[in-house]
Amino acid sequence: MVRLGLLVNPDAGLGGRLGLKGSDGQAEIARKMGAQDRSGPRMRLMLEHFRNITRGENLEIDWFVSEGRMGTHWMPQDLSPIFTIHSSSDVTHADDTNQAVKCMIESEVDLILYAGGDGTTRDVVSALSKYGKPNLPIIGVPTGVKMHSGCFASSPKAAAEVLSAWLNQDLLLSSTEVLDLDEELYRQGKWVVRLYAEAITPASPRWMQGSKMRVEASGEEEVIEGLSDHIRDTLLDEDMMIIWGSGGTLRAIGSNLGFELNTLGIDISKGNSVVASDLNEQEIIHYLQMHTGEVTLLLSPMGGQGFLIGRGNLQLSPEVLRIVGADRVLGIVTPAKMLTLRTLRVETGDPEMDEEFSRKKYLKVLQGYRTTRILPVSVD
Repeated sequence: MVRLGLLVNPDAGLGGRLGLKGSDGQAEIARKMGAQDRSGPRMRLMLEHFRNITRGENLEIDWFVSEGRMGTHWMPQDLSPIFTIHSSSDVTHADDTNQAVKCMIESEVDLILYAGGDGTTRDVVSALSKYGKPNLPIIGVPTGVKMHSGCFASSPKAAAEVLSAWLNQDLLLSSTEVLDLDEELYRQGKWVVRLYAEAITPASPRWMQGSKMRVEASGEEEVIEGLSDHIRDTLLDEDMMIIWGSGGTLRAIGSNLGFELNTLGIDISKGNSVVASDLNEQEIIHYLQMHTGEVTLLLSPMGGQGFLIGRGNLQLSPEVLRIVGADRVLGIVTPAKMLTLRTLRVETGDPEMDEEFSRKKYLKVLQGYRTTRILPVSVD
């Protein structure tokens, strides 16, 4: 018999499509702006996939969960037995996570499965340490705006695969980094992150995302200039709309072109001008619908993890990506970042859109002036 704890941060990821760059302290604002639940539905997707891939295995699992939107509300009815060990109000806080983890420890769970982002991870590992169980294994279902820590699976379905493999003793446990990002500074365009703690999680290069690395290298100014010249010579046209993804690489390129881009947001340029900055999902759709010419979406993958779509750019929703089209996505990769990449990971949150990228198998990335290469696409 295996005892599993299950925890959902119902507010995680609410600000993503709205361009709020995080949900810490932003949940009420996001809901008033029309944000829809992201965390709970993705946990349910994970559990449904887990049920499907383990059907017939006769796994004996006791589920220990919080009542309501932090747990039972998202669980398929045929997962049992379920033991409700904690309850919370509709408005949840970090202390609710702390108390839920405490109850799970008291219930002697063997592993905690949780849905959230880096803030949720921080709260979970803090509670584990506080109550004397820092080595209790955890698996994160990625539902936040950004997930820099290494204890997250690469997608909800990947989390189900990890849990199944761990239950069947096919995966060993290992230590991974929990990174703490200052969200207030993050919203100001500053990337300030530190190693908060270490956590124990099943080791799977295939299904776990790994921790984010900030890739910096000296002597790449000429490469950035070459990338800038390529974009100037081939894409800067009044009939071409360029959607600029987030990240320092694209901001440096934009600066060379005379553009002041938002490091952490999504911007749009046409010709030699930035026409809109720090856009949310609906604003991007509006500009796309008003545009009659060509479109290129420039994205720089996340160092270490390789995510091109699905981490830190939730404004690029499946609806946005359908309008743009997978063929109009161009990756931008410097040599230093290329050293950390094996594949370009894509997790749009929509099965049909994921399948469109999966069918392509490869995406083109620009790595210098008129120099491109092809990298495989990984859709979990």
